[in-house]
Amino acid sequence: MSEMTDPKPQTAAIRTQVPPSPQAEHSVPLYLTSSFTFESAEEMRATFADELEHNIYSRFTNPNVAELAEKLRIMEGGEAGHAVASGMSAVFATFAALLSAGDHIVACRSVFGSTHTVLTKLLPRFGIGHTYVDATADPESWERAVTDATRMIFVETPTNPALEILDLDRLAELAARHDLVLVVDNCFATPVLQRPLDRGAHLSVHSATKFIDGQGRVLGGAVVGRKDLVDEIFAFCRSTGPALSPFNAWVLSKSLETLSLRMERHSDNALALAEALGGLAGVRDVRYPFLPSHPQYEIAKRQMTAGGGLLTFTVEGGLEQGRRFLDAIRMCSLTANLGDTRTIVTHPASTTHAKLTEEERRAVGITPGLIRISVGLEHFDDIAADVLQALERSN
Repeated sequence: MSEMTDPKPQTAAIRTQVPPSPQAEHSVPLYLTSSFTFESAEEMRATFADELEHNIYSRFTNPNVAELAEKLRIMEGGEAGHAVASGMSAVFATFAALLSAGDHIVACRSVFGSTHTVLTKLLPRFGIGHTYVDATADPESWERAVTDATRMIFVETPTNPALEILDLDRLAELAARHDLVLVVDNCFATPVLQRPLDRGAHLSVHSATKFIDGQGRVLGGAVVGRKDLVDEIFAFCRSTGPALSPFNAWVLSKSLETLSLRMERHSDNALALAEALGGLAGVRDVRYPFLPSHPQYEIAKRQMTAGGGLLTFTVEGGLEQGRRFLDAIRMCSLTANLGDTRTIVTHPASTTHAKLTEEERRAVGITPGLIRISVGLEHFDDIAADVLQALERSN
């Protein structure tokens, strides 16, 4: 990688690159190869014995994948990083590599639907248990959830989709007291708006599919943090195969070069839309991290540099009203993704979190009329006009 002395994150995202080939290309090429060659039998032996650093097979390492991981490592301020095929690959690999039968996880109740499935249906098959704690519960509730078997705290902040903000300083203190690994899903904030490792987390997990890509093109995931932990995750992935393709890694690495600018615009548009929705007839509970009305506004201001691109609100009238609102949308996209240049409108109760029971949805703040908007990069006037006309037409 290119050598820099303590670069700013914006600079690191642009200037961290695989060293150029003899062709002296300015833009990093694609390394579309399944394997790599050696100059001699001794070099090959030493590489397989971990005495030399040399690419062997793209399931293990690849220059494009390594570049992406290194950029994220610098941006997060971590010791090491590893990029994988998707965000859920990163989440599952973190659990599987660091936990064993009999271990226990303390997790915030508000987690992505697939993460909930892993915690409640898959990990119990391997003897790994969990306890959910409400994201905004008092410190004593988190303390009581820790058992002798607890090895990890896993949280999202902001949470999906309720946009609750967890106090990372408080969680880091809890993890330190009990010698636990604190893992933070940093997907919504990205390294541009929040650096969990700076606040005591040991690992920061990403779905690069979302804001890091930013244009709804490719899948990817990453884990960044303490080297000994990342090394364990890398070893697990090397053997089990959730490898990120070189092409996807190349796209995501290029995307990081504009992430800072994009997150600024996402945040500006989202805050303006949240302010525009406040007080409208038929709308209640507008939630955005940097709105003063947000219950954890002070925490968000302390540990984030901006509020991000997601907001939620509730349409009065429940499930059917939520569906009518989506059907009235004209410009914005109806899709389960988020973090795109294009504004995306989602009704979690009938889509992303439909497999949860009604009780489970309400426990994490998903009411029948909850609407989640991933605010894009279009001109704000056009975004607001579409959302407001849909509210008017659906009432």
